[in-house]
Amino acid sequence: MATPTRSSLAAFFLRLGRQVWVRAASFTLIAVVVALAANYLGPLLPFEFGIDLAQNSVGSLLQIIATAMLTVSTFSVTAMVTAFSSATTTATPRSTPLLIADPTSQNAVSTFIGAFTFSLVGIVALSTGYYEPRGRTILFVATLVVIALVVLTLLRWISHLSTFGRMADVIDRVEKAATTSLELHAGSPTLGARPAVTEPADATVVHAEEVGYVTHIDVAGLDRLAKQHEIEVHVRATPGRIADARVPLAFVAGDVDDAVRAGIRRAFRIEHHRTYEQDPRFGVIALTEIGSRALSAATNDPGTAIEVMAALQRVFTRGLTTQASAGIDYDRVFVRAPALADLVDDAFRPLARDGAADVEVQVRLQKCLASLAATDPARAGVFQDAARAAYERSRRELDRADGRTLRAAVREAWGR
Repeated sequence: MATPTRSSLAAFFLRLGRQVWVRAASFTLIAVVVALAANYLGPLLPFEFGIDLAQNSVGSLLQIIATAMLTVSTFSVTAMVTAFSSATTTATPRSTPLLIADPTSQNAVSTFIGAFTFSLVGIVALSTGYYEPRGRTILFVATLVVIALVVLTLLRWISHLSTFGRMADVIDRVEKAATTSLELHAGSPTLGARPAVTEPADATVVHAEEVGYVTHIDVAGLDRLAKQHEIEVHVRATPGRIADARVPLAFVAGDVDDAVRAGIRRAFRIEHHRTYEQDPRFGVIALTEIGSRALSAATNDPGTAIEVMAALQRVFTRGLTTQASAGIDYDRVFVRAPALADLVDDAFRPLARDGAADVEVQVRLQKCLASLAATDPARAGVFQDAARAAYERSRRELDRADGRTLRAAVREAWGR
């Protein structure tokens, strides 16, 4: 079996670091090491401590910490789960992974669990006579440091809970993820490979072994494999697409054996759900879902939809103003870049449909599209087409007065 490529390993460790249990396990391990190392650090110090500890004073402090941290940890996990549930029902389920990866909440829960573990280990060690006098003194100092960390973390966590999982917070998080993804896409539309061309008629088709979404492509690994076997790889299943019997992973020009097929499959990460990493369309889809849900009859919140359009405008502005790299890093791999028209349709068509009868939403939509067209005049036609389609759809839904308001807004935004 081939060794995983550096790109694959980097993506793996990046995603691993976002998991709650990884940070909690790390803090717990550190807490255990600190609690047990206190007895060994005492004899190494070149001076004596002048602290006269009362009988079982350290044990009493540790007992208080253990009781309090168990309660606080339970409360924190409950608050996180509540925020996840709220974001799922009021915004979009696609935002939940971003909330789970929130470093502030992960640090808070991990600190509380680590303090709880530290106190438990210290209590057990004290009850068995593990510590010498110097070690007990160092444990006392470490306990004071833990208390200070817990207090600071708790204050920060309480402040963070005032916004965590709220609608504005969810929109900001999805906007940030969408901006990062779209900027990476704009800077390297083909992931450093050559732009797609028509595959040779005799190219070999490589399908995935399971049905799922492509979430990551190791283009560097594909290029190394292609150079090693003197082949060319035409990627068909780009990030965000579902690989199945209809959509193969790639077409390969050249001699292909089972080892080559296996190497190509390893370069594609297939999952059940889409992710934001290499998928520029997923971020704007998630933002649009928030706006569409706000425009539903049950919610009827056009203000949130207007906020979403402002976020989409910022996302597309960053993408349109990012300079694409002219160089080709992987000359034996061909990748088809997502079209701007597809991104614009994903972002604005649902809002134009669901807000067709809301004149305020339509006015903001026209201004947003006109601003994006002015940002990149060379590709203004894509935004003009989207604005024209939105206007025609809305014109049939609005009454005469709102129709005049929308026409005036169109003239002002587009100068016609």
